[in-house]
Parts: sequence; structure tokens; C-alpha cells
Amino acid sequence: MEAAEQERLTRVGPGSPMGGLLRRYWFPLTASSRVAAPGSLHALRLLGEDLLLCRDHSGRLGLLEAHCPHRRVALRFGCLDDEGLRCPYHGWKFALDGRCLEMPAEPPDTPLRTRVRLGSYAVQELGGLVWGYLGPEPAPELPHYDLLTKPGVLRDIGWAELPCNWLQIMENSVDPYHTEWLHGHHLSQYGQGPAAYRRRTVQVGFERFRYGIIKRRLLEGGSEQDDGWRVGHPLVFPCTLRVGEGFRQRFQFRVPRDDRSTLHLWYSTYRLPPGMEAPPQPVVPEYEVPWRDADGDLRVDFIDAGDIMAWVSPGAISDRTKEQLASSDRGLVMYRRLLLEQLAAVEAGCDPLGVIRDPDEARNLELPHEIEKLGGGDDFVLRAMGGGHGRFSPLYDTVVNAWQQAV
Repeated sequence: MEAAEQERLTRVGPGSPMGGLLRRYWFPLTASSRVAAPGSLHALRLLGEDLLLCRDHSGRLGLLEAHCPHRRVALRFGCLDDEGLRCPYHGWKFALDGRCLEMPAEPPDTPLRTRVRLGSYAVQELGGLVWGYLGPEPAPELPHYDLLTKPGVLRDIGWAELPCNWLQIMENSVDPYHTEWLHGHHLSQYGQGPAAYRRRTVQVGFERFRYGIIKRRLLEGGSEQDDGWRVGHPLVFPCTLRVGEGFRQRFQFRVPRDDRSTLHLWYSTYRLPPGMEAPPQPVVPEYEVPWRDADGDLRVDFIDAGDIMAWVSPGAISDRTKEQLASSDRGLVMYRRLLLEQLAAVEAGCDPLGVIRDPDEARNLELPHEIEKLGGGDDFVLRAMGGGHGRFSPLYDTVVNAWQQAV
């Protein structure tokens, strides 16, 4: 890869080509529980922009520029009521749509009040997450992907703030061969990892579809009727992976904070055994996934920690000009070419892949996904939960105990 092409693919800030593409999509910002209380203020960063997510006392959400346009003071220290957000420094007050409502130290009829505006963006809630859109209006439909609306399941949200560029995380999603080695052979020295992960990969396939790329993998001793090949699982363009097993399905959302950091979200749904009803969840719980050990080094002793090591250890922005790609990297090459293709589409004034304008299409989108992935056995759920990020979930005991009782 040429250095200029790497810059084009990795930079996400305002005015950058990739920033322009990614701004055409909705991104999960945080768990709804973070801003559940009236008057909540939550500072965050998305696509190189500092933002403030807030909920007023009427329950309405706002997504605003993080600094007052007067003297650039951080508005997260301000006060929020039913009318708007007031800056703590000089009392300028802004509505959730960015209009300036008050300038206490200025004349009541000052024309400056109508000219000053705080940046504001589209925001919605869905599935226990708050979503934001930073692109041009009109905003596309927020996709109601199946796991976000599926009834009768338990949900949780794991998260980790990672010091690396979003692209090296997404490229991992079109690299089936790493499963056999990183999650199979390498992890086995820690007594972790399902035996199915150590089976040799004999064939991989990648197929473009309406919302991204379907990834398929055929294992030694298997057949093309196995779920991993017949169905596969999708990379939802541009920044999401959909994976799962029979009892648990999940999204991995990769949210580019800026060029050198990414919020990674594990959004999981859990099906309980037949005849057992999932209890109500007034709030979808969240939890942090610890990816460093007590000495501050990268962990590699569970599945997701191995992935994070592979994403973070090349540096904040991996130098792709030094890569030596091989034939097994064709999924990676396909994804990079797709990104460049969609960059060109946006620059030509078109909607990129997967953007939805039809409300009917956006409702309850069912994505293809494999079910039989790790094999069966009485300890199936225990192995699946204990081998990865699920070991840290507040739902761990509930899910494991329910399935062990069923067995």
C-alpha cells in the first residue's frame, strides 16, 4: 500500500475523505444507561469531533458540539434544564438543536444571538444504545438490525477504549485464518479456546451483499452444508461485525473516536433454554472488558484479548507500506477495495453501500448468520461464555446457570 492511500483510508476527521464516508452512517455512541437520568451530560469523541450527549428533564436527547462558541469552555460542566444547556462561564444558553437562547451579558436585542449557533447532530435510541449521525442532511434511516429489536432475549453491552485506528480492527473481520491460530493454537497454551477453533481452515469465501460482505469458512472434516460455509456471517459495512453461536448472537461495533483511538462495543443477546422466559430488562447492563494485565501489558489469555493484542500491538496506525500480504489475505484486499470504491461513490454525490432511505427497509432487518459454530456438548455455554468477553458480563451467572440447569 502506498503511504497516500493509507492516509486516505485511515484518517477520519472533518474534511478527510474517509471521514466523509463514515459520516454517512449512524454510530452507537454509548449505552443508554450512561444518560438515563434527567440532566445527564456525557462527553465523547466521534470521528475526530468532541461532542456532548445530553438528556434534558423532559427526557429528550441532544448531541451537541462540546465547547461553547463564545470562549470555547467545555459545556460538560454546564447546567441542563427543560429549555436547554447553559454554559457555566458566561451563562450563554443553547437549545438542543443548537440555537442560542440567551446571552445574559449582552443587550436583549443583540443580533449576535440569532447568528451564533452551537453545532448539533441527529441522535436516536435503539436497543439500549444511543446512536449519533454526523453527516449531511437528510439523515438516512437508522437500521433496526435484528439483534437490536429481537424479543425474548437478554442483552448486555461490553466496551473497551482502544488506542488504535479503526481500520486495523475492521481488517481483522475479513481474516478467517487468524481464528485457527490466534484463538485456537495460541490460546490453547492458556487452557482456553474451544477445540473447534483449532481445526484447520481449508477454504474461505467472501461475497458482497446489500449491507456489506458475507464471510464463509470451511473447516477440515466439514462440508459445504455446514453453517460456517453455507450461511457464514456478515461484516456490516463499514464498521460492524455480526457473529454468534446458537444461544448467543452479537454485534461488534467499531466506533472511530479519532485517527488513533476506537471505542469497541460487544452487543450481545442471549437466548435462555426452551421453556425458560427471559426476565424483563428495564436497563441493558454495560461492562468494561479488561484488556491489560496488572503490569499494564496486553492480555492474550481469552479470545477477545487476543484480538485486541493483534489490533493494538502494530501501533496506533499500523504502517501498511511495510506489509507483505499473501493469498490468504484476499478478504482483506476485498474490504480495502470496497472502502476505496465507496469513497469514490460519496465523492460523486451518491449514497454508499448499506445506507437506507426507505423506512420499511430499515425496520427489523434480518442479517444472515451461522448458528452452529463451536460445536455441542454439555459444557457448550460454559466454554463459549468463559472463553471470551462474556466472562466479564454481569449476565454471566444468569446465562450459564440457566443452561446448566437445563442440561
